[in-house]
Amino acid sequence: MLLEVRASRDSRIVATLEGILYGVNWLHSWVGGAVLEAAASQNSTSFKEVASDFMTEADPGHPGGFLEPSGGFKGLIHNGPCVAAVLAFVIAQTLKLFTYWYSERRWDFTRLIGSGGMPSSHTGCVVGLTTAIGVIRGTGSEAFAVGLVFSIVVMYDASGVRLHAGRQASVLNMIITELPPDHPVSDTRPLRDSLGHTPLQVAVGAMLGMVVGYIVGVSWL
Repeated sequence: MLLEVRASRDSRIVATLEGILYGVNWLHSWVGGAVLEAAASQNSTSFKEVASDFMTEADPGHPGGFLEPSGGFKGLIHNGPCVAAVLAFVIAQTLKLFTYWYSERRWDFTRLIGSGGMPSSHTGCVVGLTTAIGVIRGTGSEAFAVGLVFSIVVMYDASGVRLHAGRQASVLNMIITELPPDHPVSDTRPLRDSLGHTPLQVAVGAMLGMVVGYIVGVSWL
């Protein structure tokens, strides 16, 4: 019974997504038709070729069509590493809401979209992407090498440059509050000081990304 309920729910989700994609494809085709008509009215050969290519991409029978599993928006849904990256980012941002409440004992829903905090959503995103690539395409692939280097750069930036930039912003905010009221910069809007992450926050984000990337990668095999 539970399997039937899940199958029914999954089929509804797939039907909804396909309906959205068909709507996008129809809009794409409609715009392409309008461009094609404009090209015909101006009797422009080069413009007409561009419009024809635009229409071809909206054709479901074309390899790059928006309704093909390998192309357009639907291709993103079938792209395991992309799904892993987005899912890890969303989970990390959601966890920030609860970790902030645990440390401050108050809710701050701006944590859902804000930077900084526990865990690092940027780290989770890139590590989830890299892990899924490693599971699906293997750690010997060029894509995994690119993702690995990209992940290292992002983690270094989060715990280094961005962290110190946030601390500098905190110091500058303290200095501004002590300035006399007639000072030219006394009414300056406070700088954002929640930018980077501590090494622990980066490590937790990396572990989250690896777990999500592995689960999604295995599911997409």
